Amino acid sequence: MSREECRKWFEEVLPALGGLLLRLPSLLEAHYKNVDMVIDGEGATIRTGLRMLDSQEAGIVFLTQELIAALLACSFLCLFPVHDRYEKQLQPVNFDQLFASLYDDYSQKQESKIWCILHYFRRISSDMPKGVVSFERKVLPWDDDSVHISYPNSNFWSTSVTPLCRFEVHSSGLIEDHSSEAIEVDFANEYLGGGALRRGCVQEEIRFMISPELIAGMVFLPAMADNEAVDIVGVERFSSYKGYASSFRFSGDYVDDKDIDALGRRKTRIVAIDALCGPGMRQYREKFLLREINKAFCGFLQQSKYQQYQKIPQENFDAATSTSMETNEGKNSYQEIRIFLNDYDMIEKSNDIGVATGNWGCGAFGGDPEVKTIIQWLAASQARRPYIAYYTFRLGALQNLDKVTCWILSQRWTVGDLWNMLAEYSTSRSKGETNVGFLRWLLPSIYAHGSRMD
Repeated sequence: MSREECRKWFEEVLPALGGLLLRLPSLLEAHYKNVDMVIDGEGATIRTGLRMLDSQEAGIVFLTQELIAALLACSFLCLFPVHDRYEKQLQPVNFDQLFASLYDDYSQKQESKIWCILHYFRRISSDMPKGVVSFERKVLPWDDDSVHISYPNSNFWSTSVTPLCRFEVHSSGLIEDHSSEAIEVDFANEYLGGGALRRGCVQEEIRFMISPELIAGMVFLPAMADNEAVDIVGVERFSSYKGYASSFRFSGDYVDDKDIDALGRRKTRIVAIDALCGPGMRQYREKFLLREINKAFCGFLQQSKYQQYQKIPQENFDAATSTSMETNEGKNSYQEIRIFLNDYDMIEKSNDIGVATGNWGCGAFGGDPEVKTIIQWLAASQARRPYIAYYTFRLGALQNLDKVTCWILSQRWTVGDLWNMLAEYSTSRSKGETNVGFLRWLLPSIYAHGSRMD
């Protein structure tokens, strides 16, 4: 830091964080006073307060950006207990390892990660944001009980008559910069945040640094199982950056101008889904194809309209929630706001919310990018998303992706048709009958002649 940056940090930012910590008890008291959502005349409720969202328990937590800032101040000063977090399948959330890494083995990308955190604290200490962020654990139950949407089997996918959604190929650009409203896919670790607070610096970790409010989810969201995803709506982006992995650099302030929804959340939707790590040849076996497609399907599905994933007609919903923050002369308080679940459903199922994604589960995780591309397309289509915007990052294996997807769409294939082709290819690949990628296997003429199919 420069001398002036040091002066501002110690004279302005750090005292502001101290004041925020001193308000934490009152912030929590106000939070827990107004967190449950009445959903019927018999008094049944959906809990929305801060709590552990344990594995296999679908649920949602609403936090104000101010409460999140106070929790991150606790992380900065290393105030969270650490003795039993691993036993509870939770990552450490204190920042000690992040800062210690500068001394253990200095690198510019680690320093840049810390600059993102410090910049966030500088911003919120001078102008506390007033929005809301929701964190939701989504679950596809293993067993079909005729009430919930359960974990699909191979027959579900092979017989699906759902049409394939539009496919957009972007050879350049970043998922977080997608121009229209879409679900941004977080190429997640099963432990939310991955190595964000350690030495990690790839897609998930970078997203957590430029939007540090995501880190709050690491406090209360244990590891994801194969039938789970985490949906986060409303985080604000504070930092600009350039580079990736070892070349990652903090490059200054970022002003997030995303619109706000009726619940006070920014229209930034991030879904965390963890792919198989180092799958090798097993990724072509049906069991693991199902694991990956159902993981993506869980993330992309607009499950909120099913009232905690129940198969209830939309018109039967009638509920209210309360969670908001109002600032008055420097004193922060919650004021009850009732939002009918019908309105919440309308927010979540907007017809123009697609999926913005890329090479999920590839790179360091070792997945087949062609197979992963098709899996995500199938999942987005089955989830009734209107389109998938795919960022290839100029990966050579996907250089003909646009031509192949255009041809598939021209054939008017359904989800079942494409799944069956993928399953046939995977069987051949597992048996060693083919060694080419799925796109070449499906349309060898494109690769032979470099021309578009008629």
